[in-house]
Amino acid sequence: MTTPKNRGTPIYEGKAKVLYEGPEPGTLIQHFKDDVTAGNGAKKDSIPGKGVLNNRISEFIMTRLEEVGIFTHFIKTLNMREQLVRACEIIPVEVVVRNITAGSLAQRFGVEEGMLLPRPLVEYYLKSDQLNDPLITEEHIVAFDWAYEEELAEMKALALRVNDFLSGLFLGIGIKLVDFKLEFGRIYDEEGNLYIIIADEISPDSCRLWDIESGEKLDKDVFRKDLGSLEHAYREVARRLGVLEKDNVTELKSGNDVSAKPVAKKTVKADDVGKKPVNDDV
Repeated sequence: MTTPKNRGTPIYEGKAKVLYEGPEPGTLIQHFKDDVTAGNGAKKDSIPGKGVLNNRISEFIMTRLEEVGIFTHFIKTLNMREQLVRACEIIPVEVVVRNITAGSLAQRFGVEEGMLLPRPLVEYYLKSDQLNDPLITEEHIVAFDWAYEEELAEMKALALRVNDFLSGLFLGIGIKLVDFKLEFGRIYDEEGNLYIIIADEISPDSCRLWDIESGEKLDKDVFRKDLGSLEHAYREVARRLGVLEKDNVTELKSGNDVSAKPVAKKTVKADDVGKKPVNDDV
C-alpha cells in the first residue's frame, strides 16, 4: 500500500478503512474505502462512492453525538474520504444494541426477523477476525481483562444513550433503527483522567436501517443478501440525513471543524491502535 502525499505512515488497513499517522501527536487520519465485505470477509466487492457516503454519514452522526455530550474520537472532516480522529486505545469488545430481531439474533434463536423487542437488547462480541467475533458475556470481558467493570458499565450506558438518540434521529426521517454496533476507546487527559469515547464509525456499514413504510433495507444487508444496489441504499440514508449537497457523490464537500473535547495527550501509540482488527459486520 503506497502512502499518498501529505499523509503520514499507514498504521493499519482493515476491510473498510485505513488508519494513517495524524499530523499531530494523539491524532490519526481515518480513510474510508469503497470496499464492502460480508461474512467476515468471505464476500467482498468495491462500490464506487461508498467511502464518501460513509465518511459523510459518520461525520454527521458523530457531530450530533458530540452536541448532546457524548464524546467520540471524531475531530473534523479533512476531505471527501478522510477524517481527523483522536488516537485511542481500542477496547477489543464490540457492543451491539438491538431493537428489532434481525441477523444473527434471529438465526440463533429461530425467530422471525422484524419482531419488536420489549426493550433494547445489549450484546457483546470479541473483536477477533481469527475467531469470527464470538458472542461473549460481561463475565468474559472482566475475567479476561478486556475491560474493567466500571468501563463496561459506562460502555453499556453510552450505547443505550446512543440508541435513544439515533432511534429518534432516524425515526424523524422515516427509518427504523433495527440494531447497530459500537466500538469504544480509552483516552487520557493532561491530569491522567480516563475517558471512554466512541471510536470507529457509525454508518450503514455498522447499523441495520429499514424504511418505516416499505420495510426496504437501507444498510449492508443489501449486499449481504443481494437485495439490489448498496450505493442506492447508502445514498438514500445520506439524502434523508441531509448530508448530500449535490446529487453526484463525487461533488460532496468536506465538513466543517468541530471542537475537540476532551483533548487527549496521554494516548497509546498509534502502532498499538493499528493492531486492533476492524470488523465491519453487525
